[in-house]
Amino acid sequence: MQAMKQTLRLLAPLAATFGASAALAQDLEVKGAPVQGGTGFQPAATDIAIATYGLDDLLLYIIVAISLFVAALILWVILRYNRKANPTPSTFTHNTTVEIAWTFIPILILVFIGAQSLPVLYKQQEIPEGDVVIKVTGYQWFWGYEYVDEEFGFESFMLAEDELAEYGYDKSLHKLATDTAVVVPTGKKVVMQVTAADVIHAWTIPAFGVKQDAVPGRLAELWFTVEEGNEGIYFGQCSELCGKDHAYMPITVKAVSQDDYDAWLSEAREEYAGIPADVQVASAE
Repeated sequence: MQAMKQTLRLLAPLAATFGASAALAQDLEVKGAPVQGGTGFQPAATDIAIATYGLDDLLLYIIVAISLFVAALILWVILRYNRKANPTPSTFTHNTTVEIAWTFIPILILVFIGAQSLPVLYKQQEIPEGDVVIKVTGYQWFWGYEYVDEEFGFESFMLAEDELAEYGYDKSLHKLATDTAVVVPTGKKVVMQVTAADVIHAWTIPAFGVKQDAVPGRLAELWFTVEEGNEGIYFGQCSELCGKDHAYMPITVKAVSQDDYDAWLSEAREEYAGIPADVQVASAE
């Protein structure tokens, strides 16, 4: 098994350089990558990410409002009821109005948050019928991809730092860029079937707002639609501690127009499945 992995690792750059992965040249803009010193989210590229970011913003506003209210209340109590300002403390034991308020107001806040959260959760978890279905398998420590309806697949390995220029990547993308990339069309529903061959991994693309554990023996699913106009290169990484090389199994996704995707698909069928492009066109007719 180890020998097979090493062979795949050695052959992958050659296949990517001269095959279908290179057909989509590196003129695509890098849109989904971490930024040095960044503190916010990556730009949302899918409707799921847009909805998730919106929910996060809403929760942030609620948290800030509650924090400011509690801080103001504490400050008011300190100033109004300290020993100097209030030498004779009150002797009451309870206040019915206050107790009702601090019970029902948090309930209303939680109900409101739940009402806003559930549609986002359903959007993530209700898997539609995919226009493109890709099975992704996590290995120690690389990813395997199978385009289910096209009957071909490939492996994806992290590029070494001295390989980045060969593939058209900047050195800042070291430990993010891979020799082969998942290619998806914009404006289409993409369903990822996620599993693992050895230990638990996790397939994640932050700009897409998706993350799914890859568990051996189980087939989980996630989905996304990259918005049209968001053509570009997006990066992710395994997000479940999976062994000594956990930090070295990144994910590269190229979102392209439908025309570019069709062109790539034709070349990919020939490269990975040995199906000549003219045979595919003939069968389609």
